[in-house]
Amino acid sequence: MIVVTLYYSASNEDEKTVEAILMDLQKEVSHQLVKVNIDEDPALQKVYAEHLPVVEIGPYILRDPYITRQDILVALMSAHDRKTDLERVGDKEYLRRVEKSRQFSGPDKFSFWFSKRYMLLFNLIVFIYVGLPFLAPVLMKIGAPAPAKVIYSIYSPLCHQLAFRSWFLFGEQPAYPRELAHVDDLLTYEEISGSTDVSIIDARQFIGNETLGYKVAFCERDIAIYGGMLLFGIFFAVTGRKLKPLPWYLWIVLGIIPIGLDGGSQLPSLLQGYLPDWLLILERESTPFLRTLTGGLFGITTAWYLYPLIEETMQETRRVLVRKKAVVEQVNSVKKD
Repeated sequence: MIVVTLYYSASNEDEKTVEAILMDLQKEVSHQLVKVNIDEDPALQKVYAEHLPVVEIGPYILRDPYITRQDILVALMSAHDRKTDLERVGDKEYLRRVEKSRQFSGPDKFSFWFSKRYMLLFNLIVFIYVGLPFLAPVLMKIGAPAPAKVIYSIYSPLCHQLAFRSWFLFGEQPAYPRELAHVDDLLTYEEISGSTDVSIIDARQFIGNETLGYKVAFCERDIAIYGGMLLFGIFFAVTGRKLKPLPWYLWIVLGIIPIGLDGGSQLPSLLQGYLPDWLLILERESTPFLRTLTGGLFGITTAWYLYPLIEETMQETRRVLVRKKAVVEQVNSVKKD
């Protein structure tokens, strides 16, 4: 039997007229009517609110003003003919879709649940990911170096963890930048390490001590990136996930170019000992402020570009699954009766 889905809202009374037409057409083309109230889901409201009522008959969708009795009859007959032809030739893909449409499976239930709560999960994952590195210096401070070093080890492949580009907790200063960064009123990494030659290996391995404080297991820029994503994710969630995606060119201009310039311009100074002496090198070291600023911009703009696109996909998933759930429930209810 053909399933006809009628999308309606309690505030739109035209649905009653369309329902009456469909009931009258039962004697000409047998079908099962399934009603879906869009007031119960924002995803449906976004798609259908301006065109109610909406009738979906197989692959055919009728919207106002193309929703007369004749239009509905033509769509019903076309859907019936298509269904008959596909069943006659034994189209396996069609038969598979029909079989799947008759049950709301476990994967369907999970997808429906996930599509509604994905931002909560995303924000929780990012919160743990960016928050766990702060636990390492806390553990060092309370005298638990073993679990602290586990965290440092876990994040070591994910971040360079250079001491002169990391935040420190419980010490004299929040950071110990290189002399090359020219940050006033802060002890430099060269001063605390007692050497003017900066070793990348030593800087990675240096965790800190009781006086200087203990290094966060994530560098300043990474904290800003994922912190920015978390802040935008929370804002996006509490505002109802209604923001449109950031235009790609603004993402490049505000997010990618600043972090690329700030981060890339530091590489020659780190590679100085590994490059030929005759090669002219422009030495530069960014400051904690610039790392945080460019990292934050990249994190916020990346989330602003991606999260609304993901929301569009999730809305389509919810739309499909809301209809499927209604069809399964109402059709099965009719069968029981």
